[in-house]
Amino acid sequence: MTLLSDSPVDTATTELLNFSDVAMTFPNGVTALSGVDLSVKRGEFVTVVGPSGCGKSTLLRIASGLTSATEGTVTVGTNRIGYVFQDATLLPWRTVQQNVELLAELNGIKKAKRQAEAARAIELVGLSGFEKQLPKTLSGGMKMRASLARSLTLDPELFLFDEPFGALDEITRERLNDELIKLFTEQQFAGLFITHSVSEAVYLSTKVVVMSGRPGNIVETFDVPFAYPRDPEIRFTPEFAALAGEVSLALREGHS
Repeated sequence: MTLLSDSPVDTATTELLNFSDVAMTFPNGVTALSGVDLSVKRGEFVTVVGPSGCGKSTLLRIASGLTSATEGTVTVGTNRIGYVFQDATLLPWRTVQQNVELLAELNGIKKAKRQAEAARAIELVGLSGFEKQLPKTLSGGMKMRASLARSLTLDPELFLFDEPFGALDEITRERLNDELIKLFTEQQFAGLFITHSVSEAVYLSTKVVVMSGRPGNIVETFDVPFAYPRDPEIRFTPEFAALAGEVSLALREGHS
């Protein structure tokens, strides 16, 4: 089993997301972000950890265009963006197939093509056989798989993840982490992932970014030297524990 590598993923030089001295102050006067510098290239999976209220989700909303920064510059190098929210946000009256087709449908993709793309995405996330099921019949993990598949239909170059597995039990969460690593290795998108779990951050990422308390800014960045695809047993190695410990320490110091 290969645990360490100087190049976790063969990255290209294409920068798909860049924050330069970004700040965000809301109309009520609360400053969520201050002086954030962050970039994500194709083939990089960058995870942000930080205390509640430090502006992690605000970063994603700015990256997606849902919110505009009040200061600084944000450059997004693609219009093919996938966004997976904390909740699966599936329409209860639509089947898995119909939910997965939704974004392609809203983007005007013709029926035959979007059905084919949805079928491909459903297979990629391991939901084959559940196409005709309604969301109420699915487990929490299956709902998140459907949400992930929905974004995959647009073949995103930049994927934004807002704590998508936070509400799941540990076993389901680890299983979906493995599925996400497989997708990342195959698709080579640029990923920006938000989580409160240090272990999840280290396991998934090429780079872990630690944010301070509000107003959030980046206090430390850690390169993750573990090769892809990642063996789940890597979580129990001394190397993994050491890096997770360093990230946890930086998180505590940044919050103090």
